[in-house]
Formats: sequence, structure tokens, C-alpha cells
Amino acid sequence: MKNLIKTTLLLSMFFGVNSLSAMDLSNADTANGAQVWADTCMRCHNLRPPEDLSKRAWEYSMNHMRIRAGLTGQETRDVLAFILESKTTNDAH
Repeated sequence: MKNLIKTTLLLSMFFGVNSLSAMDLSNADTANGAQVWADTCMRCHNLRPPEDLSKRAWEYSMNHMRIRAGLTGQETRDVLAFILESKTTNDAH
């Protein structure tokens, strides 16, 4: 039973990452993303500067945190758009 739960979680994270990376962020509200990021993320840990992770790593992290923090799809898109817009460095991913 434990293995079934772990497998289900891993598959949902894998498919979620693929869908998030293909997600259209053009309708994202970056101001709301900044507010959700500040209000929600700080409840459990310090905020990470956008440069700490690559675009791909942020997409993965946001999908993971969507589940852990109970974010809606729109909140996830908003936060991801805010973070990616705030990055001052470019990366290959």
C-alpha cells in the first residue's frame, strides 16, 4: 500500500510538471503572484530569490508546492509568472 501511494504521488508530480511547463502564463496576474508568494510561502520557509533556481526547477518546485500548500491552479500560474518575471539572470532551461 505504501508503494502504491508513493507511485501515485510521483506520477502526479511528473505529469503535473509537464503540464505546468506547457502552461500558458499570459493570463497570469503577477501582482497576485507576488502577494500569494509572500503570504503563503513564508508560512513554512524563507523566501528564495528567483535566481536560486532555473526556470525548469521553479516549474518543478511550484508544482510540488501547489500540492503541499494547497494552491489553486491560478495561484500557481500567478506565482510562477511572478518568479520568472523577477529573475534577473537567464538560464538554459
